[in-house]
Amino acid sequence: MSDVIPLTESGRATGATLSLDAMIIGTGVAGLYELHLLRQQGLSVMAFDTASDVGGTWYWNRYPGARFDSESYIYQYLFSEDLYKGWSWSEKFPGQPEIERWMHYVVDRLDLRKDMRFDTTVTTARFDEAIGRWRVETDRGDVIDTRYLITCCGMLSAPLTSVFPGQDTFEGTLFHTARWPKTPVDFSGKRVGVIGIGATGIQVIQTIADQVGHLTVFARTPQYTLPMKSPAYGAVEQDSYKARFRELAERIPHTFSGFEYDFENGAWADRTPEERHAIIDEIWRDGSLKLWLASFAEIFTDEEASEVVSEFVRAKMRERLKDPRLCEILIPSDYGFGTHRVPLERGFLDVFHRPNVTLVGLRDTPISAITPKGVRLADGTEHALDMIILATGFDAGTGALTRIDIRGRDDRSLKEEWAQDIRTTMGLQVHGYPNLFMTGAPLAPSAALCNMTTCLQQQAEWISDCIAHMRSRDVQVIEATKAAQDEWVEHHDALAEATLVTKTYSWYMGSNVAGKPRRLLSYIGGVGTYRQKCTAVAEHGYPGFTFR
Repeated sequence: MSDVIPLTESGRATGATLSLDAMIIGTGVAGLYELHLLRQQGLSVMAFDTASDVGGTWYWNRYPGARFDSESYIYQYLFSEDLYKGWSWSEKFPGQPEIERWMHYVVDRLDLRKDMRFDTTVTTARFDEAIGRWRVETDRGDVIDTRYLITCCGMLSAPLTSVFPGQDTFEGTLFHTARWPKTPVDFSGKRVGVIGIGATGIQVIQTIADQVGHLTVFARTPQYTLPMKSPAYGAVEQDSYKARFRELAERIPHTFSGFEYDFENGAWADRTPEERHAIIDEIWRDGSLKLWLASFAEIFTDEEASEVVSEFVRAKMRERLKDPRLCEILIPSDYGFGTHRVPLERGFLDVFHRPNVTLVGLRDTPISAITPKGVRLADGTEHALDMIILATGFDAGTGALTRIDIRGRDDRSLKEEWAQDIRTTMGLQVHGYPNLFMTGAPLAPSAALCNMTTCLQQQAEWISDCIAHMRSRDVQVIEATKAAQDEWVEHHDALAEATLVTKTYSWYMGSNVAGKPRRLLSYIGGVGTYRQKCTAVAEHGYPGFTFR
């Protein structure tokens, strides 16, 4: 074990370099589990986070209405039955405060806090080829010397906050949903504008509509929405799902999406139109993401199947919206259901029938600027506001890492490389960056198409097992080869290009960030298939990786 030079209580270094076996960036779902696994190996390891406490996305995203859209009993750590059964969820899709409490429960049960440092942002990380170690610096002046650098930064943790000209001139209050204050926000009597109607914007809008004086919703890209059903869980329901622990632990890691359900309705072509409609309607009534992730796999690849399911959802939305203008702005027509992120909603569509809600379509008349008094459109129309809420999304998959100056062999820059072409080896390493492991990174399912706890646990375990493999053979450095990386990218792209997802404009393709290379960020071959491929690499002695 390396000698650890402690930090002071304030989190600042004592004046010397902190020497570690492994350093983790992030204390969300992946970071907590990685810390637990590496401590079990007896490594000296610490986790650092910009936030003031644990939680990752569930620390930052405390905006009104934030909640799971994975069922609570599957958004779980599955490595310990005792840990799983020691927590009881209050409903199927609980809200952020309860989720944050659950993460604190995990930290306390595993006694992880003593090896964490908060309010600390990693600014640079440079690999020293001579000694095979990383030198990491933070905004607090810390210098960390570590053998392994493991990024658990999250795939949606780099918010797009500076989006419109003039934001700094606004005289009211402006928030980004991913940087919401901990103190309560009073909406009463306020003229509030929400920009964005993705999954986050939907949750905010449906939650605050009856709290504000007037709500103006600025909508650019319409979304296929599904109604959420979130029944309360009492002792009977809690005992029921806990009794299924073994079943869930065996099933969830091997489905297409890391959810409990899977595509088990047979081939689209083998069903009659009547049978298809009956299946789709029954699944829609589940009130979950099941229609997206467990109806027919052909919705991702077959234009006919995509259109049938898309029109089914459109019809359900039209029934509630009624008004042709609302339908035109809020119901998609130029992309298929499931090729974008599918949001769940609880009254979102009904909000637009309220007298205190105005819907502004941005397709033909985009926002030109934020002014001191509100939002100005390209046609000169200005909407006066007291408060603006930006639900404008993230630099997904890559942003959390490119905001750190990461330098590999020969001083190569990850930011510069990914600005040209986003490439990884299974989303776990990048050629040219030895001993840098990643979770939630591009070209793995965890970059989007996965119940996050399922994929992040699998990646954390793979990384821990790989490090254990290295230690047992007394090797110090691992690096993905260029050939293996090229092979993975080719495989990833071949699967992606066979789908309709790559034909769309969405953050899945990096389209929401100007200049970002276009590539499907998430592996679409399936969570179970990805797991099998990662396991095979480990079982065969890590072909495609070099050791020294």
